[in-house]
Amino acid sequence: MRYKKIRFHFLSMSVLIFGLTLAGCSKDEILDQYNSVVQIAGNTALTSDFSLKGNRTYGEDCYTGTYTADYKDFSKTEYLFGGTSIERENGKDISVSFDLEITEGTAQVFWVSGSDDPVILLEATGSYSETITLPEGGNYIGVIGNNFTGHLEMNIE
Repeated sequence: MRYKKIRFHFLSMSVLIFGLTLAGCSKDEILDQYNSVVQIAGNTALTSDFSLKGNRTYGEDCYTGTYTADYKDFSKTEYLFGGTSIERENGKDISVSFDLEITEGTAQVFWVSGSDDPVILLEATGSYSETITLPEGGNYIGVIGNNFTGHLEMNIE
């Protein structure tokens, strides 16, 4: 639900800003400005550093970085990395690797793209390593816990 609300506000803001910037701009300038607005608005869907259970350090953008967390009875969703972009400056491919340790409850590390259903990358104790090609639009990697106690260590390049 939160994601849909953010998308609605983002779309409204984008249309307004896009309309105001049309006058006197070339097609490339318009697309660059629109992509910048889309990226800024997409970052608002990420869980704030203050609300995270662990420590996140961004890499070259909000799609990459490291995250380490110890969870105890965690029953929420955290959006750790990602954003909304028509054309990501650093290319469409990201290398995702993480270790998940579940001692109690359940946890799922997921990737969600646009309005598609989330893809579960891992939901048991173990390791994951894969290169993901991001389609245009919103792409987020996160974790869902249900009374989850354990540890997550993630690196995205």
